Amino acid sequence: MQSPIKINIADLLRQGASNFGSSPALTYKGATTGYIELWLNACGFASALDTLGTALGDRVAVLLDKRLETVVSIFGTAAARCVTVPINPILRPQQVAYIMADCDVSVLVTSADRLAQLHGHLVETPSLKHVILVDGTRAEAGTDETHPRTHSWGELVSSEAPPPPFGGVDCDVAAILYTSGSTGKPKGVVLSHRNMIVGAESVSHYLGNGPHDTILSVLPLSFDAGLSQLTTAFNSGAHVVLMNYLLPGDVIRLCEKYAVTGITGVPPFWIQVGALDWPAEVGGRLRYFANTGGRMPKATLDRLRASFPNAAPYLMYGLTEAFRSTYLDPSEIDRRPDSIGKAIPNAEILVVRPDGTLCSPGEPGELVHRGPLVALGYWNDPVRTGERFRPWPGTGAAWRQPEMAVFSGDTVVRDEEGFLYFVGRRDEMIKTSGYRVSPTEIEEVAYASGLARDAVAMGIDDQALGQRIVLVASPIAETLDVGALLTAFRHRLPQYMVPSKVVEMASIPTNPNGKFDRVLLREQLGQ
Repeated sequence: MQSPIKINIADLLRQGASNFGSSPALTYKGATTGYIELWLNACGFASALDTLGTALGDRVAVLLDKRLETVVSIFGTAAARCVTVPINPILRPQQVAYIMADCDVSVLVTSADRLAQLHGHLVETPSLKHVILVDGTRAEAGTDETHPRTHSWGELVSSEAPPPPFGGVDCDVAAILYTSGSTGKPKGVVLSHRNMIVGAESVSHYLGNGPHDTILSVLPLSFDAGLSQLTTAFNSGAHVVLMNYLLPGDVIRLCEKYAVTGITGVPPFWIQVGALDWPAEVGGRLRYFANTGGRMPKATLDRLRASFPNAAPYLMYGLTEAFRSTYLDPSEIDRRPDSIGKAIPNAEILVVRPDGTLCSPGEPGELVHRGPLVALGYWNDPVRTGERFRPWPGTGAAWRQPEMAVFSGDTVVRDEEGFLYFVGRRDEMIKTSGYRVSPTEIEEVAYASGLARDAVAMGIDDQALGQRIVLVASPIAETLDVGALLTAFRHRLPQYMVPSKVVEMASIPTNPNGKFDRVLLREQLGQ
């Protein structure tokens, strides 16, 4: 007899098929898939992985835009007890190759055009044995002698495969989400099934999600918040409409066509959407809208509340290392619109001093998250794991093993009533368009161009983007060829990482330790 307990994120679909039957689960480009059909497709993908000889814990990379096969791959990988690695499709081939090599991917699910873009880079991932193409026939995909072997989705994946055998525990690894690190190279945050299931239960609880909801998925599924749109929806029987966001006007069109009731986005998205002229019937149908990935400007919030008069606004804060962390109850929005709220259900948020003791109300300190959403660490990186994942300051009993908490690196303040307010980051990570960007990764491109002798990338506050990227560089030649430098950035990096401005300096100031003086640079730039 199958247990009703959810121990694997694939159980969200399995139980959804049992509880919600043929009710709509997922829509992509006008085609809607019910819960039973989606579960059977996930079983088919799990069977395909078994046919390819995958083993427990093997990494399966998914490099696709949002589509049915993307979702089936993610949950089918989980059903096969392998580990999904969703990769943002806007990343450049060099970045994709780094991620796949870093976690020794054995199977890649992608499209023919994206595979062509990776030509010459697959050699960097010797662990890669199989590529599954969602388009094309087997003949077009390749032959058995090619390495890695290529397969056609249509000929490999069957929706008539039996459900995979159940097993494992909820602390098994479910996914690795790559996010920029302070050293420049992306780091893989390792999430367990427990992390993702508890996160789905917690978020869907406070959002009040249920079968009555239709959720518009606008965030990349490689984001913790984007992936959470799927898990929270499937946990509650909601309907997800996939959208590969391009034009703001398409948001209105899809909301009208599918009677959307909930959307979660990042500030740049909301700034664009808030500027639209929303039909009263469409905007009035929205039950909630949620923001994550940075502070939403007050003017934008006001416009959205006017466009969505019946919608509850949720202002959220999250860490990839803890999946979700806080939200502001909509009833508090007028009293404290600058607050990131309080801990989500089944999490505790602490504000601590450098010595680990708790801060007093009004005293700035580091945000520390404890509870079942704390990730397992960074993939194959014990040093950075030890820096960020440390014993909870309240673990004092000698008889027990320390409980690990995640130290965010973010400075916050808690008021007398327990509400939290974001102050800033301890490190130099740049938060732009909802993405975390490492200054080092940008600076490395500047150096690799052969045009810059010294380079410093910084995030400058921006109303629309959260922060915009400014690069300060000194030239190797007499003058800096800014045009050529920006061309190098566009060739190597996705658009959101390309500096909005390049400032030439003959000599970049340094501090007494010989490091570039970012504080002085900000003063000189008037920031």
